[in-house]
Amino acid sequence: MSVGRLVLINGAPASGKSTLARMYAREHPLTLALDIDTVRGMLGGWLDRPTEAGLLARRMAVEMARVALGEGRDVLVPQFLGRVDFIVELERLCGQVGAEFVEVALLSDARDATERFVRRSRRPESPEHRDAAALRERGGGVEELAAMYERLLAVVAGRTRTRTVTTVDGEVDRAYRDLVACIDGVRRT
Repeated sequence: MSVGRLVLINGAPASGKSTLARMYAREHPLTLALDIDTVRGMLGGWLDRPTEAGLLARRMAVEMARVALGEGRDVLVPQFLGRVDFIVELERLCGQVGAEFVEVALLSDARDATERFVRRSRRPESPEHRDAAALRERGGGVEELAAMYERLLAVVAGRTRTRTVTTVDGEVDRAYRDLVACIDGVRRT
């Protein structure tokens, strides 16, 4: 049986994390694109208890990843993480199941990232986009995005094995190629 990989795709809201994860899963059969925001959205009334719902969704996601990795499948987790605790938990899971851990951060100009989020919030294309806009509105508004981006940069600076992909608005195919190069840079067994 092959060894699975867990690929964390960290990045600011609207940086393309979920889009890139879905693209990868489409090209790699039985890869799990494990969007924790989607899992959280399945919980009734989550927006009224976002912290509790988010923590529950993360625990559920870890178990879903455990199953897929145990079958030798790859798992991509597109998630903004401005603190290292969940990153360490995902890395620990990989150690437990003998999977490889790949950490990628999508970086861009902070102003560009904010503009993408605002544009996406005005015309959400999915329930997750609507949820992100509602959550951001309740959690400090768009002004909070700059602080989130700074937390992301601090996490990346403290994680020496993190690979980075620079994203530019409208250049999804290039970002995807760069992501695949980051993932394939990890030796497969």
